Amino acid sequence: MRSEKRRWRISRRGFLIGFGLLGSGLAIGLTVGVREGRLALARYLDDSTAPGTVKAPPNLWFEILPDSTVKLYSPKVEMGQGVHTALAQIAAEELEIEWKDIKVVQASTVRGLNDPFGTGGSSSINSLFDPLREVAATLREMIRIKAADLWSLSPELVVATNGYVFQRNDFTEKLSYGEIAVTAGEWEVPEVIPTLKPRREYRYIGKSLPRVDSLSKLTGVATYGYDKYIDGMGYGVVARPKELGSELEYASPGRAIEQPGVITVLVEDGFAGVVATSRKEATEALKHLELRWSVVESFGTEDIERVTTVQDGRGVLIQRHGRTRANLQNKDQLISAEYRSPPAYHAHLEPQAALVDVRSDGVQAWVSTQSPELVQKELASILKRKRSDVEVMPTYLGGGFGRKLNVEVAGEAARLSQAAGRPVHVGWTREEDFLFGSFRPPTHSVLRGSLKGGRVEAIEHQLASGDVSLADLPAVAGAVMGADFAAWKGATIQYAVPHRRVTQQRVSLPIKTTWWRGLGLLANTFAVESFFDELAINAGVDPLEFRMNHLSGDEEALRLRKVLETAAEHADWGGPLPTGRAQGIACCTNVRTVVAQIAEVSVENNVIYVHRVTAAVDPGLVINPDGAIAQTQGSIVMALSSTLKENVSFSNSLPRARNFDQYPLLTLRETPEIDVVLVESGEEPFGMGEPPMGPVAAAVANAVFALTGKRIRRMPLDFS
Repeated sequence: MRSEKRRWRISRRGFLIGFGLLGSGLAIGLTVGVREGRLALARYLDDSTAPGTVKAPPNLWFEILPDSTVKLYSPKVEMGQGVHTALAQIAAEELEIEWKDIKVVQASTVRGLNDPFGTGGSSSINSLFDPLREVAATLREMIRIKAADLWSLSPELVVATNGYVFQRNDFTEKLSYGEIAVTAGEWEVPEVIPTLKPRREYRYIGKSLPRVDSLSKLTGVATYGYDKYIDGMGYGVVARPKELGSELEYASPGRAIEQPGVITVLVEDGFAGVVATSRKEATEALKHLELRWSVVESFGTEDIERVTTVQDGRGVLIQRHGRTRANLQNKDQLISAEYRSPPAYHAHLEPQAALVDVRSDGVQAWVSTQSPELVQKELASILKRKRSDVEVMPTYLGGGFGRKLNVEVAGEAARLSQAAGRPVHVGWTREEDFLFGSFRPPTHSVLRGSLKGGRVEAIEHQLASGDVSLADLPAVAGAVMGADFAAWKGATIQYAVPHRRVTQQRVSLPIKTTWWRGLGLLANTFAVESFFDELAINAGVDPLEFRMNHLSGDEEALRLRKVLETAAEHADWGGPLPTGRAQGIACCTNVRTVVAQIAEVSVENNVIYVHRVTAAVDPGLVINPDGAIAQTQGSIVMALSSTLKENVSFSNSLPRARNFDQYPLLTLRETPEIDVVLVESGEEPFGMGEPPMGPVAAAVANAVFALTGKRIRRMPLDFS
């Protein structure tokens, strides 16, 4: 069908990471000074969610087939989080169709559903909630108006429901959406966006409907980047250094081209790779290249930790209220503590993978990526082609967690495909993914606080961390912002303390650090919520009561109070526990979602066991309760694995762990009972994929202290 051009209204929910953010940051800085500008920007970023960045008319989002099946083209990728199902529920709600009639198709970069933000930041549902409902309602009205035209009736005399349009005065007269969609002629686009359904009329939103991708995954039909295959393709392998930071100074094909199965050898611009008829043959041939790498200064774990250390007074101010330092002068009343977290792997099941076919008439790329537009831009630059020549088709992802926002593997496959004159698939090994990927940044937190009358009078948090977002943004971003907003997620003080101050210090590391699920939320909440527990103990007040005493009366604080009360009720906080067990509590706010958790633990032979985690989550409006619970459970398991086990250590400029046998994760046997309670508020959904990560480490550490009197201030938690 054909629609007229119109400007689609997209609700603006925050800064778009890029020039929009930088422009606003510069304007603030010029108007009120750099420090105040950065504080204003920090407040904005701390309270905002990702923007809705997809602006497209209904015919780019949807395709109606003759049998009335409606295809929804999703700009957000499915990596196990259930986003395709939730988007289908939102669309079907306003389209007025049966659930069985909607199918979700992953949109490629040529579809027109341009989404520069990609899939991440717990933003997929809340950023598209209004835009998708608006285009679905508009398409429904276009169908209704077209049916009225076919019947020569006024549009007010027809109604759309369940995939049909009926005549109001004669419900025996009906046309299916499919019958209407195949008719020729002009299609009228409503001048204004139709009125959207009120919550009381929802049929699909708020229901635990089955996932739309379950059947394809259960039957093996679903295609992941690592599985992608087309006839005639070759397999590519790329030369890697022996040390992080080392660069290729000299390369020669050597005898690689003579090896069995080799199709081509590419040596150019600090890049060397081999294409063969199998991955094994390519790997063997790679050994016959002649390579020389630059020598780098060796580093280890102790060097990274030394660099990642707070330097008093050197951080950039991100939160300020009152006169904190003046109220922390009395050393007799001062309480202080330091917390650390190490680098961590993303440890997704599927390593980096891409299949790229470079032809004279265009480029097609099937990539396991969270950011198709970024990959399209990178490939166009590498191949010196127009962006419109490059079509990126995201596959299903076997996990992403932020690592697949940047996909070097697509560029490698593109180079090799261009050289070989055929499609080339590059799939990193697990060892490559561990050794040459990127890491969650290490952190060091120094907290100081003072008490007065059983309450916190002043609190200061100084954070040192490697970059998260700024590692992938232009250098000017760091100059404008000063601090990395993604690195300090969870670092600010959410309680009503008269005097509070938070700074973040960026540190330069010899390893690449980047986006990791929850950004800085897990490590920073561990520090802040553990320290708040320390303050509660020093004040002689129950940790739950202590938190309640420091909540204001604003909307966010009331929501936080509610989840704290709910978690306490469901976990029977303060009630009897089995011998040798204790509980710990922690909470956080992230992307407008509030979470409270209570961990029940024991310690046996210096080993920490977590038996139960109770989580109360308020993500605003819940689209699919079963999906929201699964997201919460997944976040808790991932965070608990990091809390108890995960630690990337370095020696001789390389990570020590090369595979999962050297990097243990939480096993199914070690996974506790997880009780999730959803507490809804409001008429819109907030973030769901990352907020439940935040309180886990602090809740466990606080429980260990309650049980043993030992305060553990370093992740992973080690009781020995």
